Amino acid sequence: MGQEQPFPPRRLTLVLTLAATLAVVSPIRGTASEVPLDANRLESVGVEVSPVEYRGRTAVRVVEAPGSEGGQTLAIVPGRSFRNGTIELDVAGSPREGAFGGARGFVGVAFRVKRSPSRYECFYLRPTNGRADDQLRRNHSTQYVSEPDYPWHRLRKESPGVYESYVDLEPGAWTSVKVVVSGTDARLYVHGADQPCLVVKDLKLGDSEGAVALWIGTGTEAHFANLRVTP
Repeated sequence: MGQEQPFPPRRLTLVLTLAATLAVVSPIRGTASEVPLDANRLESVGVEVSPVEYRGRTAVRVVEAPGSEGGQTLAIVPGRSFRNGTIELDVAGSPREGAFGGARGFVGVAFRVKRSPSRYECFYLRPTNGRADDQLRRNHSTQYVSEPDYPWHRLRKESPGVYESYVDLEPGAWTSVKVVVSGTDARLYVHGADQPCLVVKDLKLGDSEGAVALWIGTGTEAHFANLRVTP
């Protein structure tokens, strides 16, 4: 008599099918993906982007384009749609030479950016506030905004202290940032901390989807490196 088969033919087919399915799904879902920051491929909206070496890292430099004052200032990462998950990157922001007095080195990350790039969610930092000799300014070190309907000044007026918080920052220094998004909940982590420094429970664009983008504010010279996205 022949040897008994370890799996009947039908069961073997099911096992092989399941294995093939897992091989396709496992590396994608829940796995961090390094996203190359190619200055030539980023979609510039009101900004100029260039490749540089900055403080020991290969990075991209982002500054406002001439004539963009008051408009949107984004560098959109191509070919990546984001709904829920984690975005991690290193940022460095400082006031640009000759910037206006209120420049803070505004630098951050936008997510769920719509086809019309004027609509997006965003967390950003105000690096010059982190060590200011003024507690109120320190309390405005981090910020959540939702453009175009919920800019910082509206959120500050209607919900003081809810959408911004303190974290230690230094202008021009590399700063690790992590944003964790789930539905209408988003959390900002800085410097690899275990606990978020800012929690938002009501993302203003709802449970939506869109692109990821590098973000800067008026009067900023910013650098970005090591972008990683986990779906």
